[in-house]
Amino acid sequence: MSDESEPEGVLPDTRADLARMDVEFIRVLEDLIDVLVAKGVINLTDLPPQALDKLSQRRHVRRRLRDALDLIEGEDDVI
Repeated sequence: MSDESEPEGVLPDTRADLARMDVEFIRVLEDLIDVLVAKGVINLTDLPPQALDKLSQRRHVRRRLRDALDLIEGEDDVI
C-alpha cells in the first residue's frame, strides 16, 4: 500500500533532500542579495514588498538565534 500524500514515483528521501536543498538555496539567495546591495547593483527597495518582508523576517529570526547562541559574552573578561 502506498502513502497517498506522496506523488507517484517520488521517494520520501527525495522529497527530504529537495526540502533540505531548498533551505540551503534560500540562504544562497539571501547572501546574493546582500552582495548585490553592497555593490550598489540593487537597492533593497527594488524588491517587491512581500520579498522585502520575508527577507526582513528571516534576518530578524537569524539575529535572535545568533544572540541566543552567544552564551559567553565578554569571554575575554573571564580569568
